[in-house]
Amino acid sequence: MKEKLDIAAYVQARQKLINQALATEMDRAEQAAPPGEGTARLLAAMRYSLLAGGKRLRPLLFLAVIESLKPETAENLSSYLPFACGIEMLHTYSLIHDDLPAMDDDDLRRGRPSCHKAFDEATAILAGDGLLTHCFFCLLANSAVSSVHVVQAAQYFAWKAGLGGMVTGQALDLAAENTTEPLDLPGLRKIHASKTGALLEAALVCGGRLVGADGAQRQSLLEFGQQFGLAFQIKDDILDVVGEESRLGKPVGSDAANNKTTYVSLLGLQGAEQAAEQAIMAAKKALQSLGEQGQLLLGLTEYFCQRDN
Repeated sequence: MKEKLDIAAYVQARQKLINQALATEMDRAEQAAPPGEGTARLLAAMRYSLLAGGKRLRPLLFLAVIESLKPETAENLSSYLPFACGIEMLHTYSLIHDDLPAMDDDDLRRGRPSCHKAFDEATAILAGDGLLTHCFFCLLANSAVSSVHVVQAAQYFAWKAGLGGMVTGQALDLAAENTTEPLDLPGLRKIHASKTGALLEAALVCGGRLVGADGAQRQSLLEFGQQFGLAFQIKDDILDVVGEESRLGKPVGSDAANNKTTYVSLLGLQGAEQAAEQAIMAAKKALQSLGEQGQLLLGLTEYFCQRDN
């Protein structure tokens, strides 16, 4: 009988691996970048935000797919770590820019001052730009995996991170804030499917592409990512109401204070909890076609979508 995986231990081990890889990549970048005071400040801001901690959820899901579909990689994931670093760099760039005064105007991120507060607004913009562009340097820096698979995955990731997903989602979010029309549930789902869900989907599907997953497997990963992303976002909205600030690393109640439409404001706390549970069940159902290969992702769903931070 196969031993049950300790998900918490798995998450901690992969977070440590990802954090080490990110620190190593920043060391390489600093050694290669042209010297100068401006360069040093830019790199310090990039490092400040990138290495500030966090769940590392997107690269973690990416690695989990690779380990699930190609189990022999579990003992040596080094060939896939550059791509994982690129995924986290792009996510961090999005957080830096989201926190800017012209966007969500948040002073805290991961329990400490946002990048533009720790440095300044111009440096924060450039730090985001630096991470965005270096992301693709990392995505394509893999000679141990089929170049066709790498290019296909990088192209798919670029689309989901940009006009096909995250950037468009942010634009929809800003447009919704600047209108007198109340945001309804379909509108909210559309925003978060792009702003939050698309990058989660991309991490999963890209993991599949790098190990040669077939069309049916990629479709299962896509459907899983859509439901996982929905459950994750609803849980975020719930925690903004009932979570502990010390664990969240950001103020509780900020959504209500900023008059933001959330799943809780539309459905009520109990309705949001029910919606999250429905999304979790749908995510689990999407994994059924993967059989035993879906067990790790199943465990991660329960771990991250029933969290308290």
